[in-house]
Amino acid sequence: MNVFGIVSYNIYCNFTNYGSALQSWALYKMCNGISCGNWKTVLVDYCPDCLADKDPLNPFANMWDKDEESRRLCEMTLPAIRENYFKFDSFYKNRFEKTPACTSKDFDRVARSENLNGFICGSDTIFCINEFNGFDDGYFANYECMRGASVAYAASVGDSKFEGDDAIVLEERMKNFKAVGLRENGLVPYLMNRVTIPVKKVIDPTLLLTSTDYDTIAEKRQVDAPYLLLYARRYNAAMERYAKRIAKERNLKIVEISLRATNSQKGHIMRYDAGVEEFLSLIKYADFVVTNSFHGLIFGVQYKRPLVVFSREQAGSKISELLSLFGMEKSMFVTDAGEYERINYDVVHQRINVEREKSVEFLKKELELLCT
Repeated sequence: MNVFGIVSYNIYCNFTNYGSALQSWALYKMCNGISCGNWKTVLVDYCPDCLADKDPLNPFANMWDKDEESRRLCEMTLPAIRENYFKFDSFYKNRFEKTPACTSKDFDRVARSENLNGFICGSDTIFCINEFNGFDDGYFANYECMRGASVAYAASVGDSKFEGDDAIVLEERMKNFKAVGLRENGLVPYLMNRVTIPVKKVIDPTLLLTSTDYDTIAEKRQVDAPYLLLYARRYNAAMERYAKRIAKERNLKIVEISLRATNSQKGHIMRYDAGVEEFLSLIKYADFVVTNSFHGLIFGVQYKRPLVVFSREQAGSKISELLSLFGMEKSMFVTDAGEYERINYDVVHQRINVEREKSVEFLKKELELLCT
């Protein structure tokens, strides 16, 4: 049987990320689910060199926000951050078949010892050269064992621009792949005009599965009272004001996943400690979801929750593109003055089903290419 390794941005980070963990799990589950006994996938426990100095147990040195207030709030949240980290560690240990840990120094050796004969690079912002200090060899399939034996699924370039020498390197790195699936539209026509391999825009791995799949790992209900879930990947004062207004209008508690530890003094139930399975539960049972997270949006949609999503500097374009795919453009808010409009989830999920079918077909084609 062929054994394919998933290489992605997940285990190693500065702050843990529910989306990174769940996109890896979803891709892992889907690849194995469509194998018909022809292949199996394992998660490659890979730490890129650019993440080697990141410590999610002590994230201060690499915080986005450098002001003293943000650092103070992070320090106050540290017990929850550490509890959250150990839950993530358990998720990776218990939900995947995983290789031994490896870095640039021993990637090829570990791949050989695990008998990996193909690689799936994705998903997340693995093609974002701004975020990872250039072209990471694991993410761009540039280790010796990966060249010509790799595909990419739902890779994202983030806000990267490929110009000058970067454009030349990108075309060279694409020679390592048999096919490339991209999460956003931006790079698709650019690559289609420059490479001969299959290139397609596909959906995020977390959309390949359905809420029924996530129910198999979601924890039991976490909060007895009706509640609004406020999930902030970065602080947004307007988003917090909107959440407060909606919670008051609907008589809901506010359950919050953020670093704003002092919000507990406002009566918010702070849940930065939540593990992956608890996060799914908090989404599933929420009476309303307010978020500026790409995957917060996805799981709110998966569980058909009333929701609004606020723009975020680092994720505005990918969130806007996803809302367009869903036909939910009116769910994007910039200020706290907006009014929620009921979402027709029957229509939204019909659109997702169409894209899911096309994306699964492309993923299966990619995996079959790895078998040849």
